[in-house]
Amino acid sequence: MRSVLLKILWIYQKFFTLIGYGSCRYYPSCSEYARINFENNSILSAFYNTFTRILRCNQLFEGGIEYPELNKLHLKPKKMGIESIKYWLVPNKKNRRFYIIKNFSYKG
Repeated sequence: MRSVLLKILWIYQKFFTLIGYGSCRYYPSCSEYARINFENNSILSAFYNTFTRILRCNQLFEGGIEYPELNKLHLKPKKMGIESIKYWLVPNKKNRRFYIIKNFSYKG
């Protein structure tokens, strides 16, 4: 199920975001936010977080930088090198979760 949803998001990012390029009010964009959520959180949590993010992506909200949060820390990387880490996890002090930040030097 997760791989099907990620494939649909990949198709959307590849073909349909070219129509409204630069129209998202947040960084990372809503589709990138959804992809990161579906890769790292449970499916229900990812749906909820993505749905609320899409509802906030309009003219009534300010926008800005909003990184997805990781609900549970459960995966440990096999290799510890800059090129092998896909996302950085930054602790969030208020609710003991982690922000998920993309590693731009990831080679994979």
